[in-house]
Amino acid sequence: MYNQSDFNIDDEMIDELRDLGYELNDYSLSDSDFRDLDFDGYSTEDSGMILDVPYVPSDEKIVHSLLNLAEVTSEDTLYDLGCGDGRILVAAALERNAHGVGIDIDPMRINEAIEYAGHTGVEHLVHFAEADLMEVDISAATVVTLYLLDIINIKLRPRLLDELLPGTRIVSHAFNMGDWKPDQQQRCGSINLYKWIIPAKVTGIWEWQTTNGDTYRVSLQQKYQYVTGTAWINGQAASLKNALLRGDLLELTVQADNSRPIRFLMRCQAKQLVAAEGDLQATPAVKIS
Repeated sequence: MYNQSDFNIDDEMIDELRDLGYELNDYSLSDSDFRDLDFDGYSTEDSGMILDVPYVPSDEKIVHSLLNLAEVTSEDTLYDLGCGDGRILVAAALERNAHGVGIDIDPMRINEAIEYAGHTGVEHLVHFAEADLMEVDISAATVVTLYLLDIINIKLRPRLLDELLPGTRIVSHAFNMGDWKPDQQQRCGSINLYKWIIPAKVTGIWEWQTTNGDTYRVSLQQKYQYVTGTAWINGQAASLKNALLRGDLLELTVQADNSRPIRFLMRCQAKQLVAAEGDLQATPAVKIS
């Protein structure tokens, strides 16, 4: 849950929302994706606050679908932003032995979540905090779950991209991320579920050597997980046939004239691109001026 007064919307965000067909202050939610939203019982009188995202619990089937989509395991730390009564984190702890942190601005929901975790015996795996999701530290998350309005997702988007490690998975119930297209999308009944994987930042000029003595250079441009660019081999122009980015893994295929394409699979690590497969790459790719 989140207070509208707690954030400002800049002109660029307004333009993006309008391009997507989103009308500001339109909360009719008439799209079929939102049929499960029932506002009849929604009230903020108990907490004394006006909330942009009313408490609408996710159906049990959707909870399990989100956890499956995010591929949550016991190795994960799951952050649920706008956690409500904590049912997603409790399910992840009970069924997958995953640790979790739930953030909500409504103290009544936090109390319910703490009681629920205690009742189910998973209080040692989960922690709930009354906090502002735009300010709380989320850097420890390996998975993030969201059930927020699209306008809040878009406002949250820069934090997710800047503060989460590459490879972190984000799943959202019903609402998307604007022009950041999901890596995966599926239906659960009439509801859309979305998944994004935080991409490494690879924009720039990178250079490395191969075991046969060739010098490769690529100039990469990036928008979210989509990468384009140009390439050179030993200072001569070559073709960048393919550039695929998934989390911290970057696959590049470079081809010189009249020769076979050469594929490199690299892992983004400590501001270098190190070989993740094969023995062709002799040195890590480093960013140059």
